[in-house]
Amino acid sequence: MGKLGWTLALLFAVLVGYVWYEPAFDPESLRGARVVVTGCSTGIGEQMAYHYARLGARVLITARREARLKEVVAKMKELGAQEAIYVAGDMGKPEDCERTIQTAKEKFGGLDYLVLNHVGTSYKSKKAFLWDGDMEFLHDHVMINYYSYIRLASLALPLLHKTNGSLVVVGSIAGKIGNPFTTFYAATKFGLDGFFTSLRQELVMQEINVSVTYCVIGFIDTEPAQYFQETFQMSKDIKPSPPSDCAMAIIKGGATRQREIYYPWGNAWFATKLRPLIPDLIDYGARSVFPPLKEKSPLFTVDKH
Repeated sequence: MGKLGWTLALLFAVLVGYVWYEPAFDPESLRGARVVVTGCSTGIGEQMAYHYARLGARVLITARREARLKEVVAKMKELGAQEAIYVAGDMGKPEDCERTIQTAKEKFGGLDYLVLNHVGTSYKSKKAFLWDGDMEFLHDHVMINYYSYIRLASLALPLLHKTNGSLVVVGSIAGKIGNPFTTFYAATKFGLDGFFTSLRQELVMQEINVSVTYCVIGFIDTEPAQYFQETFQMSKDIKPSPPSDCAMAIIKGGATRQREIYYPWGNAWFATKLRPLIPDLIDYGARSVFPPLKEKSPLFTVDKH
């Protein structure tokens, strides 16, 4: 093997090592940590709340449904949380965002982790959602799934700065490759990726030691995912991953201050990294898990003139 061959082999080995390297996670690092997690009534957020509780953290959780939050908090206390409290509210409302961070400041005296996980209503009906030009619906979705993330992060950054804390943003593979039927959802996730990537750069330039972890999440076994699979007749060969495992991957990523995490790794990482190289093939793969459309968007079927 010539010098070029050895050089390529070395570069490949370094790349493999970089991809597979996972920083050591110390569970004790989260004991007593002050954490805010949004969107915790069900799914990934609920599981994160339970994991943080088992690890002995002090946790504030949010969601819209107060009755459900009370149930989650009760279980968190049983699991060993040093402190578990909630704020019931709509993160699409500025006053609820402000109340969430202010409550954490008053109850905990500071903040070590902000985990942004909440999501607004994604679908209007049982009918497959094709972009139909509904700007009002898009606006409402963007307010909850984009603006509120930035608002909460902005409110929390002064607190995180004092503790050299961590900002964890739960994104989606839809914000990396753009799946069908997710135009509005993908738009917010692409936007979050861009905003928080730029914010990370600005924090480094200002020598502010707040880490930003962006989570690229694939198909997880949650209620929205089940609804999506049934409504859009998605291939049953696509098996969702456990929300509990996903939640722990997110927690570890934040605790070890990783730039990005991918879960499930094989699906999310490969699709994200291969798309710039073979975009048409990745796009075809994303479309192929759905049956042929039976009808078009109202944009093309309704005569507005």
